[in-house]
Amino acid sequence: MIEKLKIIPVDLLEQYCLQVNENLQSSFDKLKEAEISTDTFSFYTSVASVFSSKIEGEEIELDSYVKHKKFGIEFLPDYTKKIDDLYNAYTFAKSARMNKINIEETHKLLSKHIVAKHQQGKQRTQNMYVSTPDGRIEYIAASPFELESEMQKFYSDIDLLLDAKLNIQEAFFFAALIHLVFVKIHPFNDGNGRTGRLLEKWFLAQKLGDKAWFVQSEKNYYQQHQSYYDKLRVLGLEYQDLDYSKALPFLLMLPNSLNING
Repeated sequence: MIEKLKIIPVDLLEQYCLQVNENLQSSFDKLKEAEISTDTFSFYTSVASVFSSKIEGEEIELDSYVKHKKFGIEFLPDYTKKIDDLYNAYTFAKSARMNKINIEETHKLLSKHIVAKHQQGKQRTQNMYVSTPDGRIEYIAASPFELESEMQKFYSDIDLLLDAKLNIQEAFFFAALIHLVFVKIHPFNDGNGRTGRLLEKWFLAQKLGDKAWFVQSEKNYYQQHQSYYDKLRVLGLEYQDLDYSKALPFLLMLPNSLNING
């Protein structure tokens, strides 16, 4: 079935499986919710929301956010609102099938305080450049003229993969590729990184069950955020010239997230 994928590349799958730790299944099976979690508060959803936001430059600390979310301690709204939005997007994804409509809804939720209302959950209509802090262009995303067709392929591949029988190595492989291909297409005006990292976790949960929500991938990416960006950047400057044969170091970051403690 995976031979029918339209946009998600499969060439690295065999090499990936040879390099992934053979203890992947046992490490995954050991995942469990934190004792601090309750029916109305998920510690690891907080971890995901905080560290995915910190990758994007938000100044928020996990301890403060847990105090806010679990115990109702008030902080200035600007300190917590974007993280609350992302937390709500993860919560929504936990009870929804991963598809076009629901992916757009997660973006609408997480971008509530990032982009204008008419851009929330809507594909961009202009060119998109990713710049360094000093203003240099480091990536040119898919053009608006090809965006619709590329996203149709992307959503078609997700449907196919959700219906495919995958082992745990394949599930991790395609989860990371969904993350990677999505951020390279860069379909929204902003919030693409947050959405891509959520999609990765969402796909894992759809294939492997709720334990996947306890994988601390966002924390791992933040702790290695320079390496994370380097491994994204190495594929190429422009969308049409991307070389996915160089993606293996990025793809291996996700299973390594199982080694994150605490």
